[in-house]
Amino acid sequence: MSITDSPSAAAEARATMADQVEHVRHELAGVRTGRASIGILDSVRVDAYGSHMPLNQVASLSIPESTLLVANPFDPSHIGAIERGIQAANLGLNPTNDGKVVRIPVPPLTDDRRKELSRIVHQLTEDGRNSIRGTRRQVNDALKKLLKGKEISEDDERRGLDDIQKITDAHITQLDDLQKAKDSELLDH
Repeated sequence: MSITDSPSAAAEARATMADQVEHVRHELAGVRTGRASIGILDSVRVDAYGSHMPLNQVASLSIPESTLLVANPFDPSHIGAIERGIQAANLGLNPTNDGKVVRIPVPPLTDDRRKELSRIVHQLTEDGRNSIRGTRRQVNDALKKLLKGKEISEDDERRGLDDIQKITDAHITQLDDLQKAKDSELLDH
């Protein structure tokens, strides 16, 4: 359903923008901060059962210490594949196994790496802002077409444009808050 066909362009825009904020939140969870977080392993894929599977579907994950992750495979024969999957994900992690579990130490971040990760955080949030602005543009264009086709009045268009701008501003603020929080995790060590 397009934005012009919906009963409320504002409601659809709000839902789309909320999805975009959640996408950025998920992406930011994958940015390593020096503290162990299961979210940093979201991108890890493991060759198991004849397919490429997410790590959390072949092992239970835990954080026994602030700088250690542990992957406990459901099937011990996949322990080597889990190690290879973690190494192939290029997360800067060096897993080891004792035959039963895979231990993944999370090394402390250097200042240069923190700054590099901060730039990645800024890029991810800027991409999110651009997606939100794109949604705003689609709704604004739809409102202008409705006005041009004389389906709504100029007052309705102006009210709609103001509503969409308020919704956009609220979602951009959420992204700004996510960026500040992640930067704080990265740079305030």
